[in-house]
Amino acid sequence: MKLAAEVKNAVTPRAALLVIGVLALQLLFIASYVGALHDPKPKEVPFGVVAPGAAASQAAGRLAGLPGDPLDPRVLGDREEALRQIMDREIDGALIIDPRGPTDTLLVASGGGTVLANALHTIITEVERPQRRTVRTVDVAPASAQDFDGLSAFYLVVGWCVGGYLLASILAISAGSRPANPQRAVIRLAVLALSALLGGLGGAVIVGPVLGALPGSVAALWGLGTLVVFSVGAVTLALQAVFGIVGIGLAVLLIVIAGNPSAGGAFPAPMLPDFWRTIGPGLPPGAGTWAARSIAYFKGNALSGAMQVLAIWAVIGTVLTLVMSAVRRRDGADERPDGTPAGADTGRT
Repeated sequence: MKLAAEVKNAVTPRAALLVIGVLALQLLFIASYVGALHDPKPKEVPFGVVAPGAAASQAAGRLAGLPGDPLDPRVLGDREEALRQIMDREIDGALIIDPRGPTDTLLVASGGGTVLANALHTIITEVERPQRRTVRTVDVAPASAQDFDGLSAFYLVVGWCVGGYLLASILAISAGSRPANPQRAVIRLAVLALSALLGGLGGAVIVGPVLGALPGSVAALWGLGTLVVFSVGAVTLALQAVFGIVGIGLAVLLIVIAGNPSAGGAFPAPMLPDFWRTIGPGLPPGAGTWAARSIAYFKGNALSGAMQVLAIWAVIGTVLTLVMSAVRRRDGADERPDGTPAGADTGRT
């Protein structure tokens, strides 16, 4: 009986629920990462075909009929059009068929993902072999020699995301998960914004001038990093404002468990299962990774969609945090001298 009483005192019902929640997150982490990454296969990769006359549609039809549908081919007018669409990130590669000889040209962009570029080379080589043709692969947007497998952009964004939700979590742990009034919420958001500016700059300088891992504009990466950190932090603050300390776990679920494996880092989106391919572009890690690669390797093209996604998360997080703090102020009008609502835990602000 004494042991049972000690256990009851040591593990409160609230603590037991939190432990169950952590176990659930643990299993979801395993399921999400292994589910997304254990068997990568190209699926309907946007792919261009350039050839004279009827040869183009014939080649496109042959590629469209490959087992497993690895490619989504479309006929393009010429090499310049194929190059433009690759650099605008509308397609991931293109086959230029030469009717005058036995060698065709495959255009790829390893800056968008080395694994996908290699997969396209393998697929086209196997398709061309029965035709007794060879393939010359040209990398039109190559990953930096210091950017192994094109992963630096992904790791950079993961670091920014970690910074965002850790900053928000520290604010909650140190001063209460729910801000007591709009003024406190504004202060937290201001601290988060300042930290985002510093974290964005630090990340851009580390991967650029310090390590030489990513080319591209340091200023553009700084701006991206600031938005990534702030959007993730604002969402975490909002979740904490609504759900209390449980909001930290929900932020981990959203950003780490759902967002990271679907971000297109280790394997670009066309190599992910449908579920992760669908959710990835709409979450901060996926939007951030896409934008970082566009800045580094694609002359800043195709940025607007990803930046809009990050801005939407930032606005939602900010507005929800402010609204919930106003509701909390109204529900707890009587406050202690330190601004804490009467009847609340002393650790909350």
